[in-house]
Amino acid sequence: MKVTTGIDIIEVNRIQKSIEELGNDFLNRIYTENEIEYCNKSGAIKYQHFAARFAVKEAVFKAISQFITGREDALWKDIEVINIESGKPVINVEKLKENIRKTANVLQLKDIDISISHIKDYAVASAVAVFE
Repeated sequence: MKVTTGIDIIEVNRIQKSIEELGNDFLNRIYTENEIEYCNKSGAIKYQHFAARFAVKEAVFKAISQFITGREDALWKDIEVINIESGKPVINVEKLKENIRKTANVLQLKDIDISISHIKDYAVASAVAVFE
């Protein structure tokens, strides 16, 4: 078994500025439909949620990057954050495993655990990937 980690922090205003300036072009390049819908339902703190999901994608990429051959734009949307019934955010690991098969050197990804936090100005995320 191999365990890898990744972490990322981002300023919320950077994501807000990208969304305001680039609109759907930015949103649809980075986020899945489910993520966009979830964040847009968050009212006044929606940009914190978008930033947190961006940080998750970066943290997951850092945790799995040694096992993929290149960073492709498609990978942004392959790393999808969903919320389980309890509200806990998790990675849609099955979607990720299916979509990275084309570029992955090692396909034995078993699970990815994430942790997200955000405040007015910053969002941070960590990811722990477990490979068999």
